[in-house]
Amino acid sequence: MFTETVEVLCRETPDFISPDLWPPNSPVDYEICDVMQRRVYQRKIHTINELKQRLTEVWHGLEQSTVNMAIDEWHKRLN
Repeated sequence: MFTETVEVLCRETPDFISPDLWPPNSPVDYEICDVMQRRVYQRKIHTINELKQRLTEVWHGLEQSTVNMAIDEWHKRLN
């Protein structure tokens, strides 16, 4: 399911950063994936098309502050 999700985001969201470009086990992965998962599954999803729609909506609705916080944590970890 994760691979399909990434494929949808890559196809539907031109500015999506693929997990391949993130360091393994980075806080960016965990923080953003956690936020995405909580928001996507706030209500039951019945079809792949619903999943695609929710993923796109949630990704576009991510606050820049959430992304910035995850990146700041990553920088602290690198130091």
